[in-house]
Amino acid sequence: MVLIGVALIIIGFAIRLNPLVVVTVSGLVTGLIAGLPIVDIITQFGEAFTTNRYMSILLVTLPVIGLLERSGLQNQAGHLVAKIKAATAGRIITIYLLFREVGAALGLLSIGGHPQTVRPLLAPMAEGAAKAKYGEVPEEDREEIRAHAAAADNIGLFFGEDIFVAVGAILLMKGFFDQNGIEADPISMALWGIPTAIFAFIVHSIRLYLLDKKLDRKLGSKAKKDVIR
Repeated sequence: MVLIGVALIIIGFAIRLNPLVVVTVSGLVTGLIAGLPIVDIITQFGEAFTTNRYMSILLVTLPVIGLLERSGLQNQAGHLVAKIKAATAGRIITIYLLFREVGAALGLLSIGGHPQTVRPLLAPMAEGAAKAKYGEVPEEDREEIRAHAAAADNIGLFFGEDIFVAVGAILLMKGFFDQNGIEADPISMALWGIPTAIFAFIVHSIRLYLLDKKLDRKLGSKAKKDVIR
């Protein structure tokens, strides 16, 4: 019966109710079925919120990004890149991938990210480069450029952070080895992440190069026809 809370979450998400309401109601129902007093349940909610209140700081960035976008940040980013003749969507994203991976390797995990960098800056810059080279870009290709921009952030962060010795993954492995009597040096584990990070950068750079080639094949001929006309 205690698992009825899980069923309520599944049903609530399935019928697209407010996630916050669904989780709150599920927690209350689960606590009541388990025999906890309502006061204790509410107290646990309050303690959880107080313990994780730093997470609400992330919400502060959302209105800031919204105001910047409303003021034309995306358009300005696209116009700026359009002035650089050598810029392409793949090259712009590759530069960001390198920046993101090196930054993560140095422990600067929050220097980039989807809401604060990819959406308002990187994706518009990549789209602007494609638009400057080929003219109007179809929605399908714009979505693919955005997907590659988001993937570059994920890949750069994932493989770059494993080089930073104080990252959670390294410390987790160190703790696991210690519990099982295996000697492990965090610095050595971090250094072994370097070849993997380099290989990941090369592989994804090739993917971005192929993205440019694909766009050139698909949109390059159309752009030439438009120029002739």
